[in-house]
Amino acid sequence: MAHGKFLSIEGGEGAGKSTQVRRLADELRARGLDVIVTREPGGSEGGEAIRDLLMQGEVKRWSSHTEALLFAAARADHVEKVIQPALGIGTWVISDRFIDSSRAYQGVAGGIDDAAVLALHGFGSRGLLPDRTLVLEVPPEIGAERAAARDGAAADRFAARARAFHDDVAAAFRRFAAAEPDRVRLIDAGGDVDSVAADVIEAVADLLP
Repeated sequence: MAHGKFLSIEGGEGAGKSTQVRRLADELRARGLDVIVTREPGGSEGGEAIRDLLMQGEVKRWSSHTEALLFAAARADHVEKVIQPALGIGTWVISDRFIDSSRAYQGVAGGIDDAAVLALHGFGSRGLLPDRTLVLEVPPEIGAERAAARDGAAADRFAARARAFHDDVAAAFRRFAAAEPDRVRLIDAGGDVDSVAADVIEAVADLLP
């Protein structure tokens, strides 16, 4: 049985990740592939419990170091309980965020060395990386407008952060793409949903059977 492929969709707030995750999953299923969609933080029972801790409350509820530990714990459970078992039976996995979000949010924007974030990932999730990571890019100000329209007054602890933080996150994702061009691809997400979806499927075309 062929091993499944692991895809992650990344980007800043309001980039349209959830929509494109669904569109990509639908396209892959139409091509006859078994696909599961998951998310981070969350994805497993333990991961979802930690998600509640991470996403709710005041912005300063947790330090960047504590966030990094919580994300690593949630991810370890997610990988062990959901991602690896699915890949092992030939299922394709699409995750709305994965390790690169920790590297961008807690690492670059949060002031933690990238090597430390990856060391936690190496221990908790045995260093698992997606076969392809697609970063949806929109200017931070447009992303903020979209997120505000989506969330209203219910913005989570990350969406509610200052513009400078989100600028750092966007710069981090671009840095990762420049450093790992085979794995990380940038997608202009400023256009209409259909054109972005077409660019997303083109960015994974070489992985398709």
